[in-house]
Amino acid sequence: MTTTTAANPLRLYQRVAADIGQAIADGRHQPGQRLASERDLAEEFGVSRPTIRRAVIALEMRGLLEARQGSGVYVRAGGQPPPPPPPRDLDIGAFDQAEARRLFEGEAAALAATLITEEELAYLETLLAEMNSEEATKEQSELADRQFHITIAQATRNSAIVRVVENTWDLRYKSRLCMQMLEKARHVRKRPLNDEHRDIIESLRTRDPKAARSAMQTHLGGLIENLLLTAELEAMEQTRERLASKREEIALRAASAAK
Repeated sequence: MTTTTAANPLRLYQRVAADIGQAIADGRHQPGQRLASERDLAEEFGVSRPTIRRAVIALEMRGLLEARQGSGVYVRAGGQPPPPPPPRDLDIGAFDQAEARRLFEGEAAALAATLITEEELAYLETLLAEMNSEEATKEQSELADRQFHITIAQATRNSAIVRVVENTWDLRYKSRLCMQMLEKARHVRKRPLNDEHRDIIESLRTRDPKAARSAMQTHLGGLIENLLLTAELEAMEQTRERLASKREEIALRAASAAK
């Protein structure tokens, strides 16, 4: 691998991910091989540990890497998509995940409002721009969205809170049904995400815990409403399909009886 140097830190993780991905494609990293530690990779590429973390997440989303709790990050055999999660992971649905995020991240935002720095606020602005960039891919936009929420958690100066927010966010990747539901909910959103994230930044800028909590809960409450609407639309579509099938069955019976 080559040392990565770039002026724009937001693009560093993409370059690191590309280098690691190429190393996997070239066979320099074999299936089942454990990658070097986050700290060692950061030193090798000349970037920060958060940048390495984002690169690893990007490669996990592409099915090239697999993070094993308490063990490390491993190259996935054949670069195949992750295997179906065990049944207990499927218990975490989109509604449960969104509700947990609303609870935890609302309080995290309230605490962050009292401690967040100008540098962190500026970083949130940059992430917001990346999320809404016309040049950003869906993967890049989602990673920027995740980093936006993790940065707010980091502003609490509490590593346990950061871990809770990270784990709660990442529950979506463990359930295919959760991912599908969240993807469908994107298309029924009434208020642009840009506006909701903007409200969160402005509430943090005022250093008002109550306003920050409200902005975050409103944002994630909107997600829950979108999920409810999505479920309602799906139920209506299923009902229409059942009725159409019933009509066809009755028509066939009538035609058969008329012969």
